[in-house]
Amino acid sequence: MNEPVEPFETFAAQPPEQSTRAARAPQDELSVSGIECFAHHGVFEHEKRDGQVFVIDLVLGIDTRSAAASDDLHDTVDYGSLVAHVKAAVESDPVDLIETVAQRISDVCLLDDRVEWARVTVHKPGAPIDATFADVTLTITRPITRPITDRSRSQ
Repeated sequence: MNEPVEPFETFAAQPPEQSTRAARAPQDELSVSGIECFAHHGVFEHEKRDGQVFVIDLVLGIDTRSAAASDDLHDTVDYGSLVAHVKAAVESDPVDLIETVAQRISDVCLLDDRVEWARVTVHKPGAPIDATFADVTLTITRPITRPITDRSRSQ
């Protein structure tokens, strides 16, 4: 025989972590991969003098519901503009370490109030290593450091 169905009120009395799950923002991800930049980062003089290619991958945690509902670019992260800013950040002001470059890129990504976290991968395929290798990468993930309030664009 069929079991009796519990009344709706029973479901409403769930623990907070279950009842608020639907109210949380989705973990939507915007990815841009393979952003090619030419820069002069590195610890060796020839790296700073000659420069080399760096390739950047981005994954941003955003809530896309507003943009999906409005179909308006102003309600989401403009990835064309973002890539231009990231490319400019990578190609300026040479530093020694890709760790510094990655942090600089994440700072650019987190300027937009809609971005809740940024995962940045810096590829340095021409790293000065005396061995055959395919790539050197560093991936960092950074959350926002400001209180989450209005998700409107801050720029």
